[in-house]
Amino acid sequence: MSVQVKVASIERRIAEELGVRDGQVTAAVGLLDGGSTVPFVARYRKEVTGGLDDAQLRTLEERLGYLRELEERRAAVLASVEEQGKLDDTLRAQILAAETKARLEDIYLPFKPKRRTKAQIAREAGLEPLADLLLGSPDTEPATAAAGFVNADREVADAAAALDGARAILVERFAEDADLIGDLRERVWKQGHVGSSVRAGKEEVGAKFSDYFDFSEPLSTLPSHRILALFRGEKEDVLSLDINPDDPAAEAQPGPTAYERAIAHRFGIESSGRPADQWLADTVRWAWRTKILVHLGIDARMQLRRAAEEEAVRVFAANLRDLLLAAPAGARATMGLDPGFRTGVKVAVVDGTGRVVATDVIHPHVPQNQWDRSIATLARLAKEHDVDLVAIGNGTASRETDRLAADLVKRHPELRLTTAVVSEAGASVYSASAFASQELPGMDVSLRGAVSIARRLQDPLAELVKIDPKSIGVGQYQHDISQTALSRSLDAVVEDCVNAVGVDVNTASAPLLTRVSGITAGLADSIVAHRDATGPFRSRTALKDVPRLGPKAFEQAAGFLRIPGGDDPLDASAVHPEAYPVVRRMLESTGQKLTSLIGNTAALQAIRPADFVDDTFGLPTVTDILRELDKPGRDPRPTFKTATFREGVEEIKHLEPGMTLEGVVTNVAAFGAFIDVGVHQDGLAHVSALSKSFVRDPHDVVKSGDVVKVKVLDVDVARKRISLTLRLDDELPSGGSKADAAGSRQSGSGGQRQGDRQGARGQRRDGQRQSRGAQDGRPRRDDAPANSAMADALRRAGYTG
Repeated sequence: MSVQVKVASIERRIAEELGVRDGQVTAAVGLLDGGSTVPFVARYRKEVTGGLDDAQLRTLEERLGYLRELEERRAAVLASVEEQGKLDDTLRAQILAAETKARLEDIYLPFKPKRRTKAQIAREAGLEPLADLLLGSPDTEPATAAAGFVNADREVADAAAALDGARAILVERFAEDADLIGDLRERVWKQGHVGSSVRAGKEEVGAKFSDYFDFSEPLSTLPSHRILALFRGEKEDVLSLDINPDDPAAEAQPGPTAYERAIAHRFGIESSGRPADQWLADTVRWAWRTKILVHLGIDARMQLRRAAEEEAVRVFAANLRDLLLAAPAGARATMGLDPGFRTGVKVAVVDGTGRVVATDVIHPHVPQNQWDRSIATLARLAKEHDVDLVAIGNGTASRETDRLAADLVKRHPELRLTTAVVSEAGASVYSASAFASQELPGMDVSLRGAVSIARRLQDPLAELVKIDPKSIGVGQYQHDISQTALSRSLDAVVEDCVNAVGVDVNTASAPLLTRVSGITAGLADSIVAHRDATGPFRSRTALKDVPRLGPKAFEQAAGFLRIPGGDDPLDASAVHPEAYPVVRRMLESTGQKLTSLIGNTAALQAIRPADFVDDTFGLPTVTDILRELDKPGRDPRPTFKTATFREGVEEIKHLEPGMTLEGVVTNVAAFGAFIDVGVHQDGLAHVSALSKSFVRDPHDVVKSGDVVKVKVLDVDVARKRISLTLRLDDELPSGGSKADAAGSRQSGSGGQRQGDRQGARGQRRDGQRQSRGAQDGRPRRDDAPANSAMADALRRAGYTG
């Protein structure tokens, strides 16, 4: 098969999967292969791809990689089988028709070089004719036929040894039949169950896995977080896992299993009372129990893990996207407070550009209790630097520090301060990073955290891109999944978010510039160095003076880089420089000046997009240009707003069932949403308590950063458990959480919530692994701020909600 034919088939298959035309996929593949990025193609090559969006292009890119790997493997398989002299037309057709890697490997298995098996040894001993005879002529008496194959020179000592060898040959033949294995694999996935039990003596040490001490659920319905919890329990030597091909609760039927009957049918084996029938039936049973079932069990485990990882990565990516696209407070002078008790509250003031203008440490809390002195210090700093916003980290002593800030606002209304609690997720990772050392040289590590807190209120996207996405801690079981797949997905999310918002090239850090389409880490450093040496860029064209920034990089990056207040107003917009001639033609047609046309909705609506379509720029691009001129540099992120925690409700003991509170969604998992209501312990709104209608995916209802109103359903102070609902008219539970009951009703069985506690526990372990070590005498907050949703999950040994 030629490369051209292979490529064509790949593109056609992707087009069918995406439900688009072949030509759209072909065009997109050409652009991606030519070095274009997904954000660039999605935004500036709509005519070429027929309007494929970034989500479609990401799927296309992923499938393209998979199918190309499949084709490479297919070529290797064909070459291997041909080299063995076993490639006939039928086998070639089977190999060429394989649509998945699993199917291809099933076909290749009989021809795959392997160590000498019992079957191979039996073939070398001349026993394959005996196997063929008994399979093809069941009327043959096995022992009698086997006697003719006894050969001491070939180590076939007697008839029993000959029959053992013949059985080994047939077992391998059955186990390597690609069509049979494919059918059985599908049947196991549809009918099979995964079961778990506690290992002897591990009941106490493995108490966090108690939901799985006697557990069984269908393979096909097991959700991601429960799969990963089971595998973690097995890895920690607490649980024993089994893949059962059938429902273990079903009554066992006498005789061969359905799987054994399928094998027998495939090879024409029947129970008709003939001499070899029983021997053949025993061979089928042996093949199923010792070879095929083991193989399919491994396959099922792999499929479970693959499905769980895909879902876990999807949840992590969705949460990260929400966090990165959270509302920015904007270029306003901000004071960052990194809370602490013994070591004090670290203070950093940054101006509207994020430049640090002051730092300090105050001790308002125990044991020093310097409350008034601390307020005086904060008031002085706020006045000296015209502070507008106060950002309070949500770690240890957060609520106490929030109360301090509230007292500051109350005592000094003339300062007109606005306070907000900010997630500290990843703050310590940033503080100790090489980039932080470079960005804030000579500053104490603890103060860097306060700087990060202040900046992430101003612009969460610009600040969070400085941190490894995996360290932000908005996923579940992130250490149990493929780190390569996770990194690839999260990097794509960051890239899409950064380019959707756009970047001010004159203020952006190198890590932020690195996420811009077409800009590598080295090129980002060159841009910053050139900016520092020659001053701010006055135009996009000036970017071409940056060393190593060639035409391709400029093409990919220019539209996403903004230059507010530059020589050309268009440089502050998302209009790509290559499309500036279209705007000039619009100006000539309307007789307007650029400055009067930008933002002039009436004048722009009077322009007919079709009048400016040419061979280079089609209707989609012209329409995008008009939309951008109407609101140049528009930010897709929501308007900044803060939650107001109820006064007097500061600890979990202050909560009472029936209270209606305002809170902030801090994390979203497959089983619900964690919400900070200001009591150092996030509550859980189970998926069943998010909406009156059925919720398949919590992300459809809430996202990280949302300000929501919730009702307290249940509070367990001793175990630090808070059950919340977004359905404010829900009645309070009597004798149990209503969310529990609703969860059972929604899932159609009582099993949905079983193991949800393990989802929280999985997050707990994730955070523990990243939180080892200490900074400033208190636990590190790499992955889990002290009262964030993640930390809530980290601390709890199971969350029943």
